[in-house]
Amino acid sequence: MKRIMLVIAYDGTKYCGWQIQPNGITIEEIINRELTTLLKEPITVIGASRTDSGVHALGNVAVFDSETKIPGEKISYALNQRLPKDIVVRKSMDVPLDFHPRYCNSTKTYEYKILNTKFPIPTNRLYSHFVYYPLNLDNMIEASKYLVGEHDFKSFCSTRTQVLDTVRTIYNLNIDKQDDMISITISGNGFLYNMVRIIVGTLIKVGLGVYPPDHVCEILEKKDRTAAGPKAPAEGLMLHHIDYPDLVVHK
Repeated sequence: MKRIMLVIAYDGTKYCGWQIQPNGITIEEIINRELTTLLKEPITVIGASRTDSGVHALGNVAVFDSETKIPGEKISYALNQRLPKDIVVRKSMDVPLDFHPRYCNSTKTYEYKILNTKFPIPTNRLYSHFVYYPLNLDNMIEASKYLVGEHDFKSFCSTRTQVLDTVRTIYNLNIDKQDDMISITISGNGFLYNMVRIIVGTLIKVGLGVYPPDHVCEILEKKDRTAAGPKAPAEGLMLHHIDYPDLVVHK
């Protein structure tokens, strides 16, 4: 028995998220199905991040256990021949049997795109959130600084979450703009359900002048979901990559 890690990119537009569910097709469902067929044994992958419906990924991570004799690094080549064009395994490798993508020490990085211009651009509609009112980038950057560090992010968490501990650490939160596209990149040791999208929705409110930048402090202190801004739409969000600093891969 060995454990194999996959680094997976996907366009989440037509999928009901990562995790298998009864109301539509998911990324996990397709990966399981094609691996089972390829390896001729029942395979169930464990994903690092259960992205929502419509959310994209450049580097989500999943692992599975198998008796296959195919080298771990070759799995990606064989599997990609079976997957639809909107799902690609960018890398595969053997990892220790005790490696778990959700419970091992990691840093996750998400990126959110906002198209801030007078009129939408059709080619960006599936990969960014369109906001036609001008956003004050300086105010958004100032507000973002209050979120960096260890905080209780209960106000920035969907009420549907089943997690009891809502303390997380954000290592970096960067906002920049190229032409009409605003990019918000956020890295942390973990994220609550809808946390990134609620942070973005709140920063948009700051950019619109609805909240002053330092209002973010008050939102954190209240520990109440109703105190924060709305959840930003899924299409602007991408799981960029996940780093595992303690993972040692023997070749």
